[in-house]
Amino acid sequence: MVQKTARIRDVAREAGVSTATVSRALSNPELLSEATREQVFAAIRATGYRVNRAARNLRTRQARAILVLVPNLGNPFFSQILAGISEAFGDRDYSVLIADTKDRAAAGKRSVDYFLDSQIDGMICLDGSLTQNELQLFEENGVSDRIVFACEWVHGVNLPSVRSDNVRGAQLAVRHLYELGHRKIAHVTGPQDNVLTHARRKGMLLERERLGLPVYGEWIIRGDFSLESGRLAGERILVMRDRPTAVFCASDQVAFGLISVLTANGVRVPQDISVVGFDDIELSEYYVPALTTIRQDRRALGSQASSLLLTCIDAGEDTTGLGRDPVMVDVELVVRGSAAPVSE
Repeated sequence: MVQKTARIRDVAREAGVSTATVSRALSNPELLSEATREQVFAAIRATGYRVNRAARNLRTRQARAILVLVPNLGNPFFSQILAGISEAFGDRDYSVLIADTKDRAAAGKRSVDYFLDSQIDGMICLDGSLTQNELQLFEENGVSDRIVFACEWVHGVNLPSVRSDNVRGAQLAVRHLYELGHRKIAHVTGPQDNVLTHARRKGMLLERERLGLPVYGEWIIRGDFSLESGRLAGERILVMRDRPTAVFCASDQVAFGLISVLTANGVRVPQDISVVGFDDIELSEYYVPALTTIRQDRRALGSQASSLLLTCIDAGEDTTGLGRDPVMVDVELVVRGSAAPVSE
């Protein structure tokens, strides 16, 4: 016997509510009381009702999907941001598509095509390296009012963004090392043209100036947020005649690469050189030594960017009332075992 497919009126009968209330629970659940929502969703589970997404999307002229541009899916930093985005949009019954912009085609015309082909309603961009030509494509096709930047951003582009307080984070890192007695503090940067690199370098220099710390050119080492750049920075430090006693790294992965090469060459962390990272990815707590670092609330970055994008989508074409000042997410210093008082 073929099982009958449950319909919306079956759910309404099971829940003891109107079909309009069931529709409201599926499309705008926040308009209903918690008790009514639970009642409807219990009835959906009991009846086995499944939403006809294609029909609903045609009726509402919405794709009920968003696109997230990620500069490197292999980087574990992005996992919690994506989790925050997925959770926020899952609660609103949206699908989340992810594109890795290491393939640059995904960042430009292909992303615009997602909009024009009605496959997505909006986009969250975690990549601050989009070119002016790529951004111009979004503007020319009238979809830039449904784009939000998270974590990274593009200088001079007036689009909503959610970002960590990177300047303050760098200041906290340098101040912590200073309070441990360090005066010879090196810095390994991120990629040269990255907005996070500039913000963290700015915070580092501001705090150095405030504390009266010396700045030597060879102690500012260019990196790119990767393990490999940390390893290369470590090799440079090993051959310095005047070694720093502490290093502030622009990312946790840089710190891991740095510590590994120092340790392999008999330089103890933190007894000989203290190391502080930035991000607080999951491995930081379990690395040996456990990494002192600046924690970004990555899940909050994702959820707040999602909330901002949903506001843009719900506003339709009328986004004049939406602020363009960045939403700042606070950071905090997490003290672990990789930084210690300067050795006499």
